[in-house]
Amino acid sequence: MAHIIVVGNEKGGSGKSTTSMHVATALARMGHRVGALDLDVRQRSFGRYLENRAYFVRSEGLDLPTPLLGHLSAESDGIDPLSRAVSELEPDCDFILLDCPGSHTRLSQLAHSLADTLITPMNDSFIDFDLLARLSPDGKILGPSIYAEMVWSARQLRGQAGAGAIDWLVLRNRLGTQQMHNKRKVGGALDTLSKRIGFRVAPGFSERVIFRELFPRGLTLLDLKDIGTEQLSMSNIAARQELRDLIAELRLPGVSVTF
Repeated sequence: MAHIIVVGNEKGGSGKSTTSMHVATALARMGHRVGALDLDVRQRSFGRYLENRAYFVRSEGLDLPTPLLGHLSAESDGIDPLSRAVSELEPDCDFILLDCPGSHTRLSQLAHSLADTLITPMNDSFIDFDLLARLSPDGKILGPSIYAEMVWSARQLRGQAGAGAIDWLVLRNRLGTQQMHNKRKVGGALDTLSKRIGFRVAPGFSERVIFRELFPRGLTLLDLKDIGTEQLSMSNIAARQELRDLIAELRLPGVSVTF
């Protein structure tokens, strides 16, 4: 069966689509068969990213490894659209990546129960920390947030179905380059919370202009040399290393970092 990777949280602007595109494309470039589903039926940033890529590849006559984009259809025969879409992709895929919307929906709730690996990107601030837990004014953890409780429910459902545990990775996106006081406090709070509700913490992507520039062509950092970029900037090299570190930290079955 395909390994299901879910990228989700309930806050917008945390880098879910950028994370989804780079993880899915990195796996495809390493030779794995990758399927993709965008569950944000209104915004569709991830889906449009892949559609932009398909158009650019055709128009430029390029051959770039590309995830297979699936589509959600209307419910029929009592089968929900997500389960049907996953089952259609599964025979041709080693991995299927599901990008969830930045809000609570039935599709997102179901997707979390399918996750073998869950990636939760968050901006490195206490505003986004609220996604995971409630804090008192003096910084004490009062209890899990609604989103963390949803992940707990998904874990229980998987346990009841004998589907195995969810490996939950929280990404600290947009980390500052300096060891600021707030950064240390967020890191300390995450480390404490991770032991209480069971997730791993890893650095994600820094804020970089290149991500916004690549979107219209559906490209990723790994495609730059294939489109004629002879020399990468120091920022691009650092961003590639961030992606390499992320793929390694995911600890996906049968995956060794080769880029």
